[in-house]
Order: sequence, then C-alpha cells, then structure tokens
Amino acid sequence: MKKKILRFISLGLVLIMLIPLGVSAADTVEKTAAPAAAKQDYTIDSPYKDVVWSGDGAWGAYKGNLHTHSFVSDAEVDYRDMILEYYNQGYDFLAMTDHGVTGKPWNEKPTEIPLYLYQRIIGHFVHYFTDEEFEALQDGSYPVDGKARGRGMTCVTGGNELNALTITKDHVNGIFLPPHAGDNYLGYENDYEGAVRLADHYGAVSFINHPGDWLDSNSDRANCSDPEKIAYFADILLRYDSCLGMEVFNEHNGTTGYDRDTWDNVLKACLPYGKRVNGFSNGDTHFIRDVDSSFSVFMMKENNEENIRETMKSGAFFAVTRVIRADKEKFGPAEELDARDTDIPYPTFSDIKVDGHKITVKYSNAYDIKWVADGNVIDSKEVAETNEAAEYTIDLDEIEGAEDFLYVRCQIMGKGGITLTQAFVIDDGETPPEYVRDNSVEAYAKRISNQFFSLRIFVIIKKLWSLIVK
Repeated sequence: MKKKILRFISLGLVLIMLIPLGVSAADTVEKTAAPAAAKQDYTIDSPYKDVVWSGDGAWGAYKGNLHTHSFVSDAEVDYRDMILEYYNQGYDFLAMTDHGVTGKPWNEKPTEIPLYLYQRIIGHFVHYFTDEEFEALQDGSYPVDGKARGRGMTCVTGGNELNALTITKDHVNGIFLPPHAGDNYLGYENDYEGAVRLADHYGAVSFINHPGDWLDSNSDRANCSDPEKIAYFADILLRYDSCLGMEVFNEHNGTTGYDRDTWDNVLKACLPYGKRVNGFSNGDTHFIRDVDSSFSVFMMKENNEENIRETMKSGAFFAVTRVIRADKEKFGPAEELDARDTDIPYPTFSDIKVDGHKITVKYSNAYDIKWVADGNVIDSKEVAETNEAAEYTIDLDEIEGAEDFLYVRCQIMGKGGITLTQAFVIDDGETPPEYVRDNSVEAYAKRISNQFFSLRIFVIIKKLWSLIVK
C-alpha cells in the first residue's frame, strides 16, 4: 500500500510540474428548466420524419463509431490495425478520436504529441495506410478474407477527444475540427465548456463523453439526478448550438451504465428551451474487444461526411449497445447482457411513423419494447423475438397526462443488445423562451469558487488524500 501511495505521489508531482494548472466552470448551479404549462393540444416532432424507409430512394442504415483510440494516444492497438478491425467487422464510417490529437485522413501520418511518446518507448509504433490502400478502404475494394468487401467505410476527419489529460474524466469529443485544431489540448479539471468552446470556435460539432465517469454514477445512481450537475450540462448545451448531445452508451458501460438516466434529466432541462439533446453511442475503443461493444446506426441518403454531420445534428440515428449491466430497477435488462463478438443480431428499427398522437415502430430481434417519457417508463411489453419485422404502436391519447410530456423515446431490447431512438418531442406550438444564463452575484460567485477548487493541484491533492484514507 505504501509503494502504491508513493508511486501516485510521484505521478502527481510530475503532473504538477509538466501540466499547466487549469481553471474550470464545474458545478454551475443555474436553473435551466422553464415553467411548464399544461398543453391543450400538441404535435409529435420526430427526428426521423424525413427518413425514406422503403421503396425508391430508400435511405440506408449505416453503422458507425465516433469515439476511437489507438497507439496515437493511450490505446493498446496500432492505428492501422484499429481501422482495419472496424472495416473487417462491417462498419460503414469511423472517426479516430485520439486524446488531444485531431484526426487526419488515414493515409496521412498522425500527429505525435509529447504526452504519448511513452508508446514509442514501450515499442508501440504507429502505422498508417498508403494512398492506394486508403482509396480501397473508401470504395470497398480493400479485401476481407481475400475478397473485396463491396462497400466503403467513410473516414470521418477532425475527430479529437479533447481534455486529453484530466483526472476528473471530463471529456468532450470534437468532430470535424480543422487540421491540428485541438492538438495538444490537455484540458482543465471539471471543465467541459473549454473543450466545447474550442470545437465551436473552429466550426466543428461536439458531444459530451461518458458523463457517468465524471458524475461517478456507478457508485451512486442518484448522481445522475443531481440538480446542480444537470443544470451544468444543460447550461453548456443551451449556450452552444454546436454541442449536440451526450453519450448514453460507451464501450461496455462499465462505469456509465446509468447514463440513460442522465440523458433523460438533461432532456427535461433543455427541451423547454427548444434544444433537443441527442444520445450518442460509441465504442470508446482502446482494445480490439471493444469494437463490437457500442455504436450508432445512422439513417442517411448516402454514406459521406456531409450527411454524417447533418445526421448528428438532426438525430435521425439510433444508439446501440451489445453489452450492459443488469438494471432491474428501471430500464433493464434483468440480467447482465454481453453479446460482443457473437452472431446474435442486435435489435433494429426498420420504420417509424407518426400519425397524430400515435407512433408506430417496426422492429426486429427484440423481446422487450419500452416507451419512456420524461425519464419514466410509460409502456412496456414483452414480445416474441423474431428476425421478421414486427409492429408496435403507442397511442399517447390512451396515456394519462401525455399532453404534459416533454418527450417520449423508444427502447428495444433483445439477446443481441439494446437499441434506443432519439427523443420524439411533444410540441405544443408555443415559441420556447430564450435561455438566459443566471448571472446573479450568487451564481457568479459560485462559478468562481468552483473554478478555484478545480485547479489541478487541488484535484491531485484530493485524489491523493482519497487513496491515503482508504
């Protein structure tokens, strides 16, 4: 135990000497929820309203990952090998988002930053693709098991997991950053806004990564409902249009299994002001075993960067995970689920229609369907699991109080995983009020106090103390 403490103290001293101390805006306590009036009538705003599901001009369902690591930062897989594994497993698009390193086309040498030079020291060298190989990956002629795959995988450039070295795990993914914007951005403790602001400044988009890590909701699920923390997330999302949402599934959900709770609470805080918060799902891949863990399925006319960006904004996509802990209390599953690297198909949606106050979904490979409104399960049904598409309709007119909901969302669960829709917004036709940040003396003083106590030296001391008292 003594050696462990001494090693951590040594690491802390190195961090203090090498890394600039940061200032954060954590724990902001602005009140973000506008007063809700009873809705006399309403429409349902579907994020899938423009999708063409079948027939001429039908859109494709494209599987992708927007949170991926390699030897370029702290992963255990070479850059080239990680990309090839996603290609071999049938993904349609991929963003490399190494910590503090903005992603380039895969035929260009990734930027090296001092923080991760240790990878070279331990013999981990970065390899990338030739121009010919890169072209073959994009057009699908690159072989899998000796045969051309037949469809390409889109290289999503400008990805960077910002806040590259923070003890508090307050990470943000910037996507579509220009070359080198965000390189060497180490970040500040308890400060999501700095990274969001950086992405916004460069015309990129962003989303909040694995909020449960920062909230420590794995230890206490109630942290997902902490009013101050929810207000803090909402404040950022409402002030930055380019911040599109947060991850609801991440990797194997080991420390983020309750992020659906956080998402629901942030939706409730943002929707009164007209901001839809999209739920992302990503592998946060550091090992090959993470490739078939969590991902998203985008509905698009064509698989290209322009449409990927637009779909990230519109919400016409689904969040999928193949592995998650048991959750008997609320959303399920009843027992731990792990379908990684199996042939078990994950649940899919193949059509979604809104008719008045009814929503009809076509789905397959699911044994349970749930509808969630404002964080509560309002409808749940066990169904026969089948590869054939089945239909289920929810009629909100049959649910008491539905006119006062802010949103509903659908979850389907099967032996192969869980798939979530984005939020269907209940729109009463009223113009949402403009969000105004609380700049009272009390709120401002609170922000300054939080910034001071989020200086990295205080965070390191707190971490060291927690180890000692254990």
